[in-house]
Amino acid sequence: MKTIIFLLLVSVFAFPLKAQESTGILYGKIFDHSTNQPIPFASVLLVGTGKGIQSDIDGIFRITNLPPQSYQLKVSAIGYNPEIKTDVTVNTAKPTEIDFALKESVLELEGVTITSDYFMKNPFETNSVTSFSYEEIRRAPGGFEDVVRALSVLPGVAQADAGRNDLIVRGGAPSENLYLIDGIPVPNINHFGTQGATGGPLSFINLDFVKETTFSTGGFPVLYGDKLSSVLEINLREGRKDKIGGKATISASQFGLNLEGPLSNSSTFLFSARRSYLDFIFKAAGFGFVPEYYDVLSKYNVAIDTKSSLSFLFVSAFDNVKYFNDTEDQRYDNSTILGSDQIQYATALQYKRLFNNGFYTLSLSRNFVDYNTSQRDSLLNPIFLNKSREGENILKFDLIYKTSKLTELNFGAEAKLIKFKADIYFPPFKTTFGETLPINSVVVNKLYDKYAAYLNYNQMFLQRFTANVGARLDYFDAVTTNYYVSPRFSLSYMLSPLTNINFSAGIFHQFPSYIWLSGDPIN
Repeated sequence: MKTIIFLLLVSVFAFPLKAQESTGILYGKIFDHSTNQPIPFASVLLVGTGKGIQSDIDGIFRITNLPPQSYQLKVSAIGYNPEIKTDVTVNTAKPTEIDFALKESVLELEGVTITSDYFMKNPFETNSVTSFSYEEIRRAPGGFEDVVRALSVLPGVAQADAGRNDLIVRGGAPSENLYLIDGIPVPNINHFGTQGATGGPLSFINLDFVKETTFSTGGFPVLYGDKLSSVLEINLREGRKDKIGGKATISASQFGLNLEGPLSNSSTFLFSARRSYLDFIFKAAGFGFVPEYYDVLSKYNVAIDTKSSLSFLFVSAFDNVKYFNDTEDQRYDNSTILGSDQIQYATALQYKRLFNNGFYTLSLSRNFVDYNTSQRDSLLNPIFLNKSREGENILKFDLIYKTSKLTELNFGAEAKLIKFKADIYFPPFKTTFGETLPINSVVVNKLYDKYAAYLNYNQMFLQRFTANVGARLDYFDAVTTNYYVSPRFSLSYMLSPLTNINFSAGIFHQFPSYIWLSGDPIN
């Protein structure tokens, strides 16, 4: 009864408390893809409506009095390739934000007419890259509004288990995928994750706050390292700028609250908190165990001036499995389950500065994961106990400099200070002959250092070729061979504006997960 009353309250809260406007607002920013500089006086057209506007001196546009529906939005500017975005949904609840990162036009042949395309490709990208907007992820078949699960339908991507986000990319392993949120590395973005891997049953990133994602598979450049299979970049949007608003949400497994809005004329915030209600369902169904989880996401942005900005990010997840061992059957069933209690969070402070031909970012972040896994027999004696804590403090710098219209230089470096603590207990093992074999438990308390630096150069030539060459240095003081150099090269030839032939080669390395460092050195 309490659950029913709660759901009714959520339903009432989800309805507006006053009459909404009958029209919506569409706004956004247009900027250079490489330098992030704003593009003034760009043309913005709502395809098929005859409505349009120009961006202002800061690249900002705003269209009002739009009937709520989906639109196609075309943006063009002198010296840039036009771009069309589809499924731009305008509603009356809040203004819709859509940004455009235009690519400079590189074809200057006389008599050639460049037309806008729905699937524009970055001319400096020579590897397999797929981008998804919020709307594409939301409507992905079988994606369940999950930023990770939506990727499982892509070529070369499979799931190790249908019920988990353990992605196997091009024959790799679930531990070989890199996750970045606004450029900040995060070890895992899934609830009930497996230690040392990157999967879990479902993602804890709130899709309502996702601007777009970029997924790179195979042959990714030297900007990314210490992973072998893929890179998933998740870019979060900023909070709405007109007023503070929010909504209550409910899905097949969780309910929550979203809030966003301005804190001043130059700052905005995002905040969401969600909780599962699977524990109510499992308990009512008579299960002997109950999984429950919570997650929180918060982002704060402030524009210091027209060239620089500061952002703060916080994401966290709390996972717990409760057992009911009242009956013998429950104790027996629970003895086959590896319980998992986890706390994980990532927090970051990031400074971004634009200059004439590029931009740089400087970030200070921390990742922390507290694993508590256990398994007990039907008499509640421990079979396996593991309490591990992994903490990473990261200082990261990235620079993009466009030396000319056809060349781009990328440089970056990062330093990680890592603290790993593990207390793993194995009880003595009794053989079928009655002999007791002692098994040593593991106690680890270590500090590690990781460093990395990269240099990447992109060059377009003969108007159809793009070459990408770079090298990366990775260092980890916990292993015998503690540094690796990873040269990488890729080449792309444009047969037509819609067809490219790509080639890439390189050396990729990945250091072992921290939990594996606690094993026997002989292994």
